[in-house]
Amino acid sequence: MEILSPAGSPEGLIASIKGGCDAVYLGGSAFGARAFSKNFSDSEIEGAVNYAHDRKVKVYVTVNTLIKDSEMDNAVSFVRFLDDIGADAVLIQDLGLLRQINKFDIQKHASTQMGIHSASGLDWCRENGLDRAVLARELTFDELSSIVGGSEIETEVFVQGAMCYSISGGCLFSSIAGGRSGNRGQCAQPCRKSYQFNEKEGFFLSNADLYGVDWLEKLKGIGVSAVKIEGRMRSHAYAYLSTKVYSMTNKGCPADEIKETADLLKTVFNRGFCEGYFPGVSSLVQPNYADNRGYLLGSVTISDRKFDLSGLKEKVNVRDGISIFRGKDKIGGFNISSTVKATVPFKIEDGRYDIYRTYDPRIDEIKNLIGEVPELKGKTKRLPYKHDLRKVTREPKDPELSFYVSSLKVLDAIVGYADRVYYDLNDSVETAEKICTKNDVDFVVNLPRFRPLMDLDVSNKNIMVSTADQLHRYSGKKMYGSYHMNMFNSDFPQLTHQITLSAELSKPEIERIAEHYSRRIEVMVFGRTELMCTRDPGLSAGMLKDELEHEFPVYRDNFGLAHILKSSDLLLLPYLNELGSMGVDSVGIDLRKRPASLAKIVADAYRNKDVSKKGRITEMCGSINYGHYLRGVS
Repeated sequence: MEILSPAGSPEGLIASIKGGCDAVYLGGSAFGARAFSKNFSDSEIEGAVNYAHDRKVKVYVTVNTLIKDSEMDNAVSFVRFLDDIGADAVLIQDLGLLRQINKFDIQKHASTQMGIHSASGLDWCRENGLDRAVLARELTFDELSSIVGGSEIETEVFVQGAMCYSISGGCLFSSIAGGRSGNRGQCAQPCRKSYQFNEKEGFFLSNADLYGVDWLEKLKGIGVSAVKIEGRMRSHAYAYLSTKVYSMTNKGCPADEIKETADLLKTVFNRGFCEGYFPGVSSLVQPNYADNRGYLLGSVTISDRKFDLSGLKEKVNVRDGISIFRGKDKIGGFNISSTVKATVPFKIEDGRYDIYRTYDPRIDEIKNLIGEVPELKGKTKRLPYKHDLRKVTREPKDPELSFYVSSLKVLDAIVGYADRVYYDLNDSVETAEKICTKNDVDFVVNLPRFRPLMDLDVSNKNIMVSTADQLHRYSGKKMYGSYHMNMFNSDFPQLTHQITLSAELSKPEIERIAEHYSRRIEVMVFGRTELMCTRDPGLSAGMLKDELEHEFPVYRDNFGLAHILKSSDLLLLPYLNELGSMGVDSVGIDLRKRPASLAKIVADAYRNKDVSKKGRITEMCGSINYGHYLRGVS
């Protein structure tokens, strides 16, 4: 089984290789999901490939962000360059990019951002030219066992590092609420912030880091091809230590031989550890803090600035650096000069404190082991690429109105205004369908965002899909694609009867897609945009409140998923005529979990393009926004 390690910089590349990895993954200056890591120039990538290949290590390059139409030629040019220099694979998220690069021989891996989480998803990957899928981090070991065994392509599983709170590839929190798109590699990490929730305060969206070393043998046993260590933004000491721990384990080294390295790994970066979802679906949240505190040594009573080191659970050594915390507050830190008693070199109240090791002198030895980084240079020039987008004829029109609905009460309020209803799959589906049929309204069942078994009974119904897994599992049916499909460009494959464009697109970007994409397109124009969908069973229904007093509604569905919504409503009522002039076929109006009184006013306003109702709707909603329609994302 392959050990795949991070290389966020040339130093990280050397560290991972010296730690014993079989392959590394790294990013270029653009199109990578870690825009804020040091990354590599084209020349450095070629040098890195040559350096790694000389040591029999493979190199995979990330091109795993969503690509705008204006960027597609450059992205394809970059992938062709990677093919030319002999990189071993490219990781991708964007389905439009996948369609454009299938002509190249380089291996193609589905990034975890693609959200592959079922056997159907793996079949879809194989049929669409992908050689490997990095599976969603939300899968349990039992689910992985049922998915991986029959796969005709390679599979990769994360075993170490940060765990996104949202379902893989489906987070819009940073983008919609903060203006920095996680799908574009610029995540502002809203999940690591403190929130108020049900009269408590804490880091309720911050998962502990994954530490899956004890699962390696089991993952190998079910046929997983590679295990992946997250951490391109972390130090090269982390890259070395994490790689060494997993490579030693993969070789069958006994636990006592690995312990020293594992302890150093837990010192160099530690926000708390968990086993992820491998054991089953349980909460991974570490609500007390979200930052790197180092290795928890234990708790002590400090009196007159002194405390006994023997009271700690873990041994300390002279020159170790420790930090003292009381609750979420860091009091200070210093280096140990004795292994028996310690005297705090600053004023501190008597009381009980938590002690963390944040520095170990042996970490400096790793820096010496890595040594001077050789100059990584190549000579291959990236060639320009140009592909022609065929213009399509779209006549100006009044877009159809599609309503997202989850209750019969709201359905009754809007059915007289609707051309189409996307109804959440629940116990009232059959009744809802009869109401829509009676009123000559198209009825579409909205499938859940995450369902590894793909065991839903939607026979004889049109469906809305959100993943490639669902595309394959329910092929042959009339399908509508949700905005969670992340359609970002006009090269997106024509896989559904109608596709809703990404919620991150601006007016000019929507207009350009409309000029070049021949299938039906829809644009969201009202509702609380879904920021996160999570498998965390610990998040109950309620209201999250951030430090700016913004409130984010949370609800749970009947498939065990929690949904976090934007604090205000998207309202593009004033721009309906603009969208119609572009030839947009339909607009989406999300009224799930909303009162019927609001639903009726919204439906009437959009049906009649009555902009005068904007004020009343704003009053009822509390506040409104224009999403990315006017601002876009960089």
